[in-house]
Amino acid sequence: MRITPTGKILGANIEDIDLSQPLSDQDFRQILRALGEYGVLCFPRQRLEAEAFARFGATFGELEINVANLFHEPGLPQVMVLSNMTRDGKPVGLGDAGQGWHTDMSYSKDIALANVLYAIKVPVRDGRPLGDTQFRNMHAAYEDLPADIKRRLAGKTATHDFAKFWDMMRARPGSQRGPLTPEQRSKKPPVSQPIFLEHPITGRNILYCNPGYAMRIDGLPEAESNELLELLFAHQEKEKYFYAHRWSEGDVLMWDNIGTVHNAVPDYRPTEPRYIRRVQVMATRDYARLVA
Repeated sequence: MRITPTGKILGANIEDIDLSQPLSDQDFRQILRALGEYGVLCFPRQRLEAEAFARFGATFGELEINVANLFHEPGLPQVMVLSNMTRDGKPVGLGDAGQGWHTDMSYSKDIALANVLYAIKVPVRDGRPLGDTQFRNMHAAYEDLPADIKRRLAGKTATHDFAKFWDMMRARPGSQRGPLTPEQRSKKPPVSQPIFLEHPITGRNILYCNPGYAMRIDGLPEAESNELLELLFAHQEKEKYFYAHRWSEGDVLMWDNIGTVHNAVPDYRPTEPRYIRRVQVMATRDYARLVA
């Protein structure tokens, strides 16, 4: 296995490994360490059946079955399909997933360690792949916060709400999302998360407060909460924290869902087909011990 950093704020390519085969213990630990160090890992030129893809993700933790998962591979509800394609006139995947900066599962009491996506069909126009996935480094964003902001927010929590991002996405033109049902809403009530969170792999603090789901800072007057959230959101938007992955078919992209925020760029048309499998790895293992 060969790990080549991108040399940017995030990212590394991992080659000479076949993810269709079970990971050795040594490879597992190397990948986990690389995830903490580089945040975004690309395994190019993979060939994976859905079952093998799910097995790879499950090596790192339990796989989530999304509360609003409308599209998944047959018999594998943990393998979501992100696609703008249709079959018999009906959509085969969630076509508008991930547009807007957020951190998956920050709205859940049990948070996610990583997202893993596998590109089967990538839209291309004039020779350029479309649908980049963008990231920002929340280790670096925390480190650069002014000392007075760190003091003001030390020990504070923020309320995160699944419905905030879902409703924002529903409002976008062409969205396939319907309103959340009362049952779906009851499964994902608002939760509070630390604004500064100790990362389970690196042991360092990260800024865990994203514009997709964070609603308010708990215990503060509304005006002060709004002011501080605007400051945190503007701070993490700085160009120096930014990294973008340009897709190729066969890429398996795994990213640290705690130490980054991400955004999918919807720059492809319905006639430019995209088909990506996705699993979400929950933070269900003792990662500090595993990388020690």
